[in-house]
Amino acid sequence: MASCAKKPAALPAPSAAPRFADFIFPAAAPDLAPPAVAAQHRAAWNFLQAGDAKAAEREFTAILKQAPAFYPAEAGLGYAALARKDAAAAVTHFDRALARNAGYAPALAGKGESLLALGRTAAAADAFQAALAADPALTALRGRVDVLKFRGVQENIENARKAAEAGKLDEARRGYLAAIAASPESAFLYRELAAIEHKSGDHAPALVHAQQAATLDPADARALMLVAEIHEGNRDWTKAADAYAAVNALEPSETAAMKADQMRETAAFESMPAEYKSIETAPTVTRAQLAALLGTRLGDILRRAPGKPVVVTDVRGSWAAPWIQSVTRAGVIEPFPNHTFQPAGIVRRGDLAQAVSRVLSIIGAEKPRLAARWRDPRPKFADLGPAHLLYPAAARSVSAGVMTPFDGDTFQLTRPVTGAEARDTVSKLEALARK
Repeated sequence: MASCAKKPAALPAPSAAPRFADFIFPAAAPDLAPPAVAAQHRAAWNFLQAGDAKAAEREFTAILKQAPAFYPAEAGLGYAALARKDAAAAVTHFDRALARNAGYAPALAGKGESLLALGRTAAAADAFQAALAADPALTALRGRVDVLKFRGVQENIENARKAAEAGKLDEARRGYLAAIAASPESAFLYRELAAIEHKSGDHAPALVHAQQAATLDPADARALMLVAEIHEGNRDWTKAADAYAAVNALEPSETAAMKADQMRETAAFESMPAEYKSIETAPTVTRAQLAALLGTRLGDILRRAPGKPVVVTDVRGSWAAPWIQSVTRAGVIEPFPNHTFQPAGIVRRGDLAQAVSRVLSIIGAEKPRLAARWRDPRPKFADLGPAHLLYPAAARSVSAGVMTPFDGDTFQLTRPVTGAEARDTVSKLEALARK
């Protein structure tokens, strides 16, 4: 092979600097070819760096005719094609060289340049990374890899957002997953992916990714809001309340605070027995139901009231026993003289007025200015005179705006209380307590 090696053509006068300084010389191991072929190979490279790509191709081609296994010349043809801006042909030549030596760094680097010229950013980054792995001395490629990864992430994000805007949720998901693969520590990518999955109805992965976003960036209120919304959609009320509370802690707002309270109330309601849940639509309310409603909604107020020992003999085993104990100790609903509570007894408006009046006394002791509105009530009722035993309770309940008369002037003491009326009455007491 040495005897038939072609002498390289005379080189032009050397230029001040190589024409393609970024190209990596496709060096050959000493035992790959005899000195004459190596010299011709170097001469071909010099033609290329002088700007004569055609002469370089001619010389590299001549080498391959003499020594088809000399893959550095194939890589040289790749660089010559790249110099002519024929990136597709360059990739073909580099692939041929890599077929001979898959870890040949100059060919990997050249292929990266070619793929980059073809707009295949991710593949170019992979090729550069492979070249670095094959030859760590190619330190100049490290910056290229980092830039390309960032550019690839940006392209994936932009494409994913455009797909999401167009309603192409599967395409958007693929774009975000590709971006995350390149930048796994970017919290906002997980949040945006979670939003896409949540919109698609894939709530389980959406929750995982939203939580990961919040873990990576604990100050990301939008990620926490998404966590809260997913928990709410899953009817996991307690976790939703915790997440809304976390959002409110980061960015205080009435909306987040109200949502947290709403979720806690819903969680408490869902844990209640069926007897409590049925209050809302009940045509009549029992004493046990009223006790439970007062005990759950006004528990803090009842606990602050001066307590007294009470003996009740018929509530053991009742679903409402804890709340019956609470309201009787606070004196809001009193047991009967025979020490029975009669949990199944129907509540009438006179009974409700008495309970309301006693709660107003507790609130008034803490808020005397507020209590001025019901301190000396004198409303007139067509069916209830001031001398009646229950007049003070009815008058106080109406004056405080907690209960309302019927037809403008009748109180109707014996009328059964509906579930909706009981709920609204307790809600008004709760509102007064918060003022």
